[in-house]
Amino acid sequence: MKEHSRRTKLRSDIKMMLSLPVFSWALYDFSNTIFSANITTLFFPQYVTDVFGKDPVTEQLASTWIAYASSIAALLLIVCSPLMGVYIDRTQKKKKWVVILSLIVFLCTFLMGMIDGLDLSQQVFSVPLSMFLIVVLFTIAKFMYNAALIFYDAMMSNLAPKKHHSVLSGFGVALGYLGTLFGVLTVMFLVGTSDAGKTFIPTAIMFLMFSLPLFFFTKDKRMNVNDNISKTTFKSGYQEIIQTYKEAKHHKAIYLFLIVYFFLNDSLATAISMMQPYATTVVGFSGKGFIGIFMIATVFSVIGAFIFGYIAEHVSSVVAMLYVAFILMTALILASLPLPQWTFYICAILFGIAMGSIWVISRTLIIELAPEGKEGQFFGLFSMSGKLSAVIGPFIYGTITWALSDYGPLASRVAILSLLVMAIFAVVVHMKVLKEVKQNYT
Repeated sequence: MKEHSRRTKLRSDIKMMLSLPVFSWALYDFSNTIFSANITTLFFPQYVTDVFGKDPVTEQLASTWIAYASSIAALLLIVCSPLMGVYIDRTQKKKKWVVILSLIVFLCTFLMGMIDGLDLSQQVFSVPLSMFLIVVLFTIAKFMYNAALIFYDAMMSNLAPKKHHSVLSGFGVALGYLGTLFGVLTVMFLVGTSDAGKTFIPTAIMFLMFSLPLFFFTKDKRMNVNDNISKTTFKSGYQEIIQTYKEAKHHKAIYLFLIVYFFLNDSLATAISMMQPYATTVVGFSGKGFIGIFMIATVFSVIGAFIFGYIAEHVSSVVAMLYVAFILMTALILASLPLPQWTFYICAILFGIAMGSIWVISRTLIIELAPEGKEGQFFGLFSMSGKLSAVIGPFIYGTITWALSDYGPLASRVAILSLLVMAIFAVVVHMKVLKEVKQNYT
């Protein structure tokens, strides 16, 4: 009987995932992870390191440029994300803004490639003008990319009942990391990876191409709330989000989880964004060698996303998040130690599993713990928590590499250890979340 029930559920899940609106929504994960992998993780850091990192000291300073660009993008999102969450709940216009913001991401990424082809040898802040402009465009693109995800994540509540959200989230994330493999392999085939600047335009085109199904085959939910948009000012928006924050204090589980996500995402997102310069300047991998490391991490991201979608269903999302935290801490410990180069492959596997699973669990937990009808506002707080951590984590990492740049690779090892401290604190707080959920949600 149980076996029949499992088969029925599996068929139901597959039917749901292959429906046109759901598949089109999930394909945007495929699209946005092409941008995230090719630009944020791989080729923008490679570009900055190649242009600026000429010796052990400038290699560490290149890491500082990369980290600070990510911090500024996240800071911009902090300013805007609360208003975006309020706007979602008031208007239900989610798809519209995914489209607008995605088009800006495409334009900025395309221009990065155009500028790389220009002869701009002037210096700005002691770096080439072309590099400075590309860093600025990257910062804007990353901000717009993450802003689009606020609206995109909130679309999930329109696509399926809550009981299917963990599977739906897992499907989207897994499909997204398949997009990573596709994006990297396509760029390698078209332009190679030796000149990072040449990868920007093909990546921009792929990002736009696989975003189109969401543009055309999904719909915003019809409004059932007041549609007076003119009253949604920054002031009224932040007043409402402050009220949501106060309300969150009365929902202890989600309030504590936002703190957990802050520190855990801080640790993981910074580790992923700095993986390329760390692997090449500290561990000793070549640019092509790091592509192999990244592909391994991506494969295990796919595996982790699928597996943890079902783990969350069986042991609960809150327990599954604890597993993710322990996997991440193990990876950080191994990465920080001066071990043989081959051990970094183990780190890549562990980072990949954590990277693929954290979105599956965290998106699901927000929907499960948020008060009914307030999902958009809590996704705004969720994004604010994550993006505030994305300011602080890279800022701390970049400041450490800048302050200790004279010590060469040791600077980056110390920076990695700072991420471990954040992950440990997240686990301590998450134990309180687990206790609260057991008391009030079971």
